[in-house]
Amino acid sequence: MSGTFVHPTALVEDGATLGDGTKVWALVQVRAGARVGRGCILGRNCFVDVDVELGDNVKVQNNASLYEGVTLEDGVFVGPHVIFTNDKVPRAITPAGALKSADDWELGRTVVRHGAAIGAGAVVVTGIEIGRWAMIGSGTVVTKDVPDHALVIGNPGRIIGYVSAAGQRFETADEARTASVHEAERA
Repeated sequence: MSGTFVHPTALVEDGATLGDGTKVWALVQVRAGARVGRGCILGRNCFVDVDVELGDNVKVQNNASLYEGVTLEDGVFVGPHVIFTNDKVPRAITPAGALKSADDWELGRTVVRHGAAIGAGAVVVTGIEIGRWAMIGSGTVVTKDVPDHALVIGNPGRIIGYVSAAGQRFETADEARTASVHEAERA
């Protein structure tokens, strides 16, 4: 794999880690402590916050926001304008009217498992897990855990079927898992 590319307008802060072969495009910001794996693509104007973790071969499309508390495993796809939240009770000020500090809120954690795909404009509410090879439709608001291979759409997101690793649609998770094994054998 060839070396890492960082566009001249991107900001990769000291203390961020980029894996070999990763491409960071225009106007991206990668904060200190973020860990980006090998062979990743960060599209124009993405934001990768403090301590966010990306596995290998992750694709994050333009204008996506990955806030602290997010972990994306290998092979995850994040569509354009996807937003990951990290605070279930967002407020600028405390009940007394003081500006909130880092001690005034609880960081939420979100994990997106191997091979999952999140469509354009989706919002992922903090504190959930999206399973392996799951597919989230464009514009979906994900408010609860998503099982492996689930196909989720809507606001709030709901399961409408299941998909294999190649994206073929099935009625059950077992059918999708079985098809995924055959797809991997043929690859």
